[in-house]
Amino acid sequence: MSFKPIAAKLFAKYITLQIKSWSSRPEETQRKVFKSLVKEGRKTKFGKDHRFDEIETFEDFFGRIPIQDYEGLKPYIDQVVDGKEDILWPGKPLYFAKTSGTTSGAKYIPLTKDSIPTHTSAARNAILSYIAETGNSSFVDGKMIFLQGSPELNEKNGIYFGRLSGIVAHFVPNYLQKNRLPSWETNCIEDWDKKINKIVEETYNQDMTIISGIPSWVQIYFERLKDKTGKSISELFPNLKLFIYGGVNYEPYRSKFENLIGGSVNSIELYPASEGFFAFQDSQTANGMLLQLNSGIFYEFIKADEFFEETPEILTIGDVQVDVNYVMIISTNAGLWRYNVGDTVMFTNTQPYRLKVSGRIKHYTSAFGEHVIAQEVEQAIITASKEFEAQINEFTVAPQITPKEGLPHHEWLIEFQKEPINMEAFRQRMDDLLQQQNAYYHDLIKGNILKTLVITKVQKDGFQNYMKSIGKLGGQNKVPRLSNDRKIADELYKQLIKQ
Repeated sequence: MSFKPIAAKLFAKYITLQIKSWSSRPEETQRKVFKSLVKEGRKTKFGKDHRFDEIETFEDFFGRIPIQDYEGLKPYIDQVVDGKEDILWPGKPLYFAKTSGTTSGAKYIPLTKDSIPTHTSAARNAILSYIAETGNSSFVDGKMIFLQGSPELNEKNGIYFGRLSGIVAHFVPNYLQKNRLPSWETNCIEDWDKKINKIVEETYNQDMTIISGIPSWVQIYFERLKDKTGKSISELFPNLKLFIYGGVNYEPYRSKFENLIGGSVNSIELYPASEGFFAFQDSQTANGMLLQLNSGIFYEFIKADEFFEETPEILTIGDVQVDVNYVMIISTNAGLWRYNVGDTVMFTNTQPYRLKVSGRIKHYTSAFGEHVIAQEVEQAIITASKEFEAQINEFTVAPQITPKEGLPHHEWLIEFQKEPINMEAFRQRMDDLLQQQNAYYHDLIKGNILKTLVITKVQKDGFQNYMKSIGKLGGQNKVPRLSNDRKIADELYKQLIKQ
């Protein structure tokens, strides 16, 4: 064993003491972050426009700044993109994380000299927390693979921009560079199919100990490895100790993963986004991810079922409760002010504050007033899959408002790796589980407004082909679990589903 695992254990102990210090004083920690943000915000055009010099309390802050999404901040962001200084945060940002999907095209999320360290330190601290808790550190001597976007960046008015994962790749510590795969050249390949094949070539004979990425894309990597070698992942990588993931719930993929791996490995869940690194799993035994209260982000929470009301109640960290669905609003040291990330979260613990992502405020199914959320459909398919020995590659849910015959219903488009032992019983069990979780859906079924859910099987690689057709294959892209319309479903029908 080299010195690196020993040093990792010592550093892990130091970092976890720091984490315990701020996480045990959540309200004090958030007040300090709030005051620091307002102080810096006073130096900016946004701060002057919104009278930051008069802000002393949370209520002052809430009264002067509206809750907004990207479109609300876009007039200011456009000025930053044009190269102007002191607009949303003092100076210029170092980078823009470029993403897509808004009504006005690409989004440019600023990353500043103050915010970038919070992204890198949170990912590091997730691994150090694991080491501190388990005592396992030998994996730091092995090879580590991060399935991510290209690190190649473009430049605009003196500011570099690219994918978040590609930007963060520039900040991997030197002591990890020798262990890190794939090569820089391979990481720069834009075509996902070519990239994943090249990654397979570079890694199949390496001593991989950590693998990180969105589960759906890591699954494709595992399948390509198995196709090339005829071996399970545990045979190829006997020292694989840790799977690090974020972006989607791992549980629907777990059965398929363990089948591909030939066993199970420990996992760490992360909650990163271009707007901030919000939380990470700090314990293998506790439920949920530790909310990063000291990372230059001030959090507000609004109950999801009140969010579209004219004056919803604004809650800060000391007011939230477990098992309540909240919309998360952030203000950050990258210059995002009262920004609606679009995610909904539920707290699993308040000592310390741990949460899980429950869905997206825009990704839900409520065509009939049921407001079914991602957590509910994921829990239904996870439980039913275990009971009926099914393995799921991917799925999405859409309303069917005008069926050719019968009552309206929810249509579940599912790509199975292994079909359930009894499809009809599986279908009914999922519907029962959904009714148990969502009283509105239950009432619509019992009132004969809706019929029970319908399953449509998607052919192998159907979702992968769909994502490729819309230019979102690989990287941090993922299929929405829920839609309130049939755009995704209709595209799957048109292109991919066997009739």
